[in-house]
Amino acid sequence: MEVIVSCGCGLDVHQATVVACLLIGEPGRKPRREIRTFTTMTYDLIRLRDWLQTEGCTVVAMEATGVYWKPVYNILEGHFQLILANARHIKAVPGRKTDVKDAEWIADLLRHGLLKASYVPPPPFRELRGLLRYRVKVVKTEVAQRNRIIKLLESANIKLSSVVSDVFGVSGRLMLEALIRGQATPEEMAELAKKRMRVKIPQLKLALDGRLEAHQRELLKIQLARLDQHQVELQELEAKLQTKLEPYAQQMALLDGIPGIDWVVAATIIAEIGVEMQQWPTVEQLTSWSGLCPGQNESGGKRRQAPIRPGNPYLRTALVEAALAAIHDKNSYFREKFYRLKARRGYKRAVIAIAHKLLIASYHVLREQTPYRELGPDYLDRLEPEHLKRNLVRRLQRMGWQVTLEPLRV
Repeated sequence: MEVIVSCGCGLDVHQATVVACLLIGEPGRKPRREIRTFTTMTYDLIRLRDWLQTEGCTVVAMEATGVYWKPVYNILEGHFQLILANARHIKAVPGRKTDVKDAEWIADLLRHGLLKASYVPPPPFRELRGLLRYRVKVVKTEVAQRNRIIKLLESANIKLSSVVSDVFGVSGRLMLEALIRGQATPEEMAELAKKRMRVKIPQLKLALDGRLEAHQRELLKIQLARLDQHQVELQELEAKLQTKLEPYAQQMALLDGIPGIDWVVAATIIAEIGVEMQQWPTVEQLTSWSGLCPGQNESGGKRRQAPIRPGNPYLRTALVEAALAAIHDKNSYFREKFYRLKARRGYKRAVIAIAHKLLIASYHVLREQTPYRELGPDYLDRLEPEHLKRNLVRRLQRMGWQVTLEPLRV
């Protein structure tokens, strides 16, 4: 195989140690091999960097192992060409496995140009990623906390969630605080309902007639306080996100014009794939990386059903949520496409397909810096009018009707 890199280093990264294998040698000659082990403490990673610079190393490759690659990447970034490789793509041949052999294998693949670099966004987008991914955790924790409170109420024979759509709205919150105090009767608590909720006062009286013990009141008080903490934390996160997103106001506005995409999904798209599409030469590469493109399993000329491939879970989740919102837009192309796919492929596959199309639209909007142009719900009908006409006639004939078509006179 042809030698591409004359001086490169392969790193086998772990939580506490990094094994480095440096290969130095011109093409056609046996390379000089040097192996050293470092800890992942900052001072030792700086020693690793200084050693590689002294030896004239130009390219460094490592596996994407959990979060352990990040401190190494942070120290080496800007000093070498870094290749972060997918561990699935560089699995060594079977045999004795040691940290040294893993580092040698990575260095050998690097030397012959057999490693494909994974996408690592620039620091500003990594900061956005960190905030948005933590926001996902906070939202999930808040939802779990709400569910715990509702579970506590149900165990005390209080059926508030059966009557009130939002237990934690203005009216529901007043009733929860009255339950904590434990002094009001069900009739008095039902009278705390506001505005449109007052029409449900008779049902609220029955729903609030429970058996909330003293220890359950204490638990409810603690859990409501934790819920308030999560909400304050979420507000602080969103304020920081708005500040970080100010430089990308134009891209946010473009993405917001796509059906189903709100500011959270738009921010997630920008954080996960960036605003410049040079790293994705084709939209097919982007959809494959995200894990939204159809799977492939072909052998002997036969294509078999295959699941979608693993991809970026944060981007995929955000786009699936956007797809669920887009299919409720009655004037959207995505709604019509969803129902056609659902009839043939089922609900879940249809949702994934719409998420796939939303990512394609986002790619072109960001790459060309042009607003999204809605195709309309009748776009698919306009593509093949003759096919649609034959299909409708066939359906009416199956229902027992004789159909005669005449052109409409205008």
